[in-house]
Amino acid sequence: KDDILKGLRRKGPQELQPYSEVNFFLLFDFGRQKMDYMNGPGRHHLFVPGPVNIPEQVIRAMNRNNEDYRSPAIPALTKTLLEDVKKIFKTTSGTPFMFPTTGTGAWESALTNTLSPGDRIVSFLIGQFSLLWIDQQKRLNFNVDVVESEWGQGANLQVLASKLSQDQNHTIKAICIVHNETATGVTNDISAVRTILDHYKHPALLLVDGVSSICALDFRMDEWGVDVALTGSQKALSLPTGLGIVCASPKALEATKTSKSLKVFFDWNDYLKFYKLGTYWPYTPSIQLLYGLRAALDLIFEEGLDNVIARHARLGKATRLAVEAWGLKNCTQKEEWISNTVTAVVVPPNIDSTEIVKRAWKRYNLSLGLGLNKVAGKVFRIGHLGNLNELQLLGCLAGVEMILKDVGYPIVLGSGVAAASTYLQHHIPLIPSRI
Repeated sequence: KDDILKGLRRKGPQELQPYSEVNFFLLFDFGRQKMDYMNGPGRHHLFVPGPVNIPEQVIRAMNRNNEDYRSPAIPALTKTLLEDVKKIFKTTSGTPFMFPTTGTGAWESALTNTLSPGDRIVSFLIGQFSLLWIDQQKRLNFNVDVVESEWGQGANLQVLASKLSQDQNHTIKAICIVHNETATGVTNDISAVRTILDHYKHPALLLVDGVSSICALDFRMDEWGVDVALTGSQKALSLPTGLGIVCASPKALEATKTSKSLKVFFDWNDYLKFYKLGTYWPYTPSIQLLYGLRAALDLIFEEGLDNVIARHARLGKATRLAVEAWGLKNCTQKEEWISNTVTAVVVPPNIDSTEIVKRAWKRYNLSLGLGLNKVAGKVFRIGHLGNLNELQLLGCLAGVEMILKDVGYPIVLGSGVAAASTYLQHHIPLIPSRI
């Protein structure tokens, strides 16, 4: 094979066509050399709404060998993690579960542990990720009552109020809502959902997807009466993908006693048995991710969770000011729904937003979010969540300006950066750990 390759590497594609096996080896050989598509000068600029940048401290914490998870060390580590994870949900009464999975697995865990097939649930469709959750709900054989809004709008809570007022027999068993829809940059008011439930004295469970909000946006599980909240490690926690974290209220734990959904891997009761034993894990955990989570939580607590939330608010505001200065519109249609973790930017009809994302990656070593489903080709997304600071964001905004110029949009270079930096210069506080 090596001799053939040496002789044929100089030949053109047409000469190689008859040699199918040689083509395979040749492609494999070149592919092996080009395996790292991320290679480029300097650092890659990751500005998608997850996965996000991983802090060096977290990378170092995870750079360790495997160890016996039945030794005293892992249960001791897990105990502290479970205690501290409750803080990011802002709960004292909730019970957390950490699954080696993604947010999709956390969704399934929330549903199957609290509900039974055929149960009626109200679920809000406002974008791609709420759509995927609804698809999962249907495939798990729940009776899904979908409340759909135009993409760019939040959940229609008036429809929810109407449904609850008519549900005298309490046939609705759960309300499922995405706190922050990254496809459109829309944030829903969870406290308002709880107010409506309480107004009608309705016992339905409140299940909330906090995948791209918890640790970045204000989230108050106990105060808002959330029964199941969930998040993923690759978002504001700034870890690799692979941990789905679920927190269940006492009411949700009580619901497990009547749930008839099939579950094995995501069964809370298996975890609770091992919690009582003090070993915590019904199966092998991802040890490296646990050490990474410990480092990630330490960084968040060092900065202060409220300061982390305020930082995301600054980044979101600065990004929106830049978009406005560019003369472009935010996909989010009302101020009350704006997201501080992602901004979906609407492009003019003559521009394909997919080309913006491709050019960002190919020319500027910058990753932006694609428009998904109904907004494909119409928006590109700037993620601004996780372990990220203001100067990093300004670099991203400068890159977006050059890309917009490349694709023919009549932008004044520096306009968005100036608007964002003017705001940030007046609002960036001293770094807490350096005061």
